[in-house]
Amino acid sequence: MSNEETTEQRHQRRMERKKAVVEEKVARADQDKGLILVHTGNGKGKSSSGFGMVARALGHGMRVGVVQFIKGSFSTGEEAFFRRFPEVQYHVMGEGFTWETQDRNRDTEMAYHAWQKALEMLRDPEIHLVLLDEINIALKYKYIPMDEVIDALANKPAMQHVILTGRAAKPELIEIADTVTEMKEIKHAFKAGIRAQQGVEL
Repeated sequence: MSNEETTEQRHQRRMERKKAVVEEKVARADQDKGLILVHTGNGKGKSSSGFGMVARALGHGMRVGVVQFIKGSFSTGEEAFFRRFPEVQYHVMGEGFTWETQDRNRDTEMAYHAWQKALEMLRDPEIHLVLLDEINIALKYKYIPMDEVIDALANKPAMQHVILTGRAAKPELIEIADTVTEMKEIKHAFKAGIRAQQGVEL
C-alpha cells in the first residue's frame, strides 16, 4: 500500500488544524455584553437579517422592541407576524418613504415621534433586543439628532442588544458598533422590472 496520504487523510488533517484554531478563538471569547450591530449597504437583506434576529431572540424567551423608521405606510409580513407575540413591542412610523410624503417637516415630526418610542425601549432593561429598522435613513436625512442616538446607545442597559439597519450608516455609528455588516448588491429583481413580492420584500 502506498505511503502517500489519501484525500480523506488530508481532509482529516486540515479539519483537525481548523478545529484547533476555532476552539482557541472560542476560548478567548469569554465576555458577555449587550451588542450594538449595524446592518448597512445597498444590498438586500438588512431588515431581513434584523428580523431574523428578532425571531432568534423570541426562541430564547427574550423580550423584543421594534421601531420601523421610513418604511412604507403599508403593512409588511414582519409586522403582521411579530405583532402576534406579546413579548414584542412594535411601532411603525407609518408615514411612508420620504419621497412619498415630500414634506420634510412632517417626516421630521414623525421620525422624532418614532425615536421617542425607541428611547423608551432603549431605557428598559426588561427589553433584551431592540431593532431600529431603517434608522440609518432617518439619520442620513437628519430627521433625528445623531448625538441623541449615540448618547442613548452609550447608556442602554448593559445586556441589551441593539440592531440598527439602513443604507448609508453614519461613521459615528460604525465607530461605536460591535459588529458592522455591509450588504453588497450583486443583482436585484427590481432592476429587471419585477415589483416587490410578498414574502420576499414585503
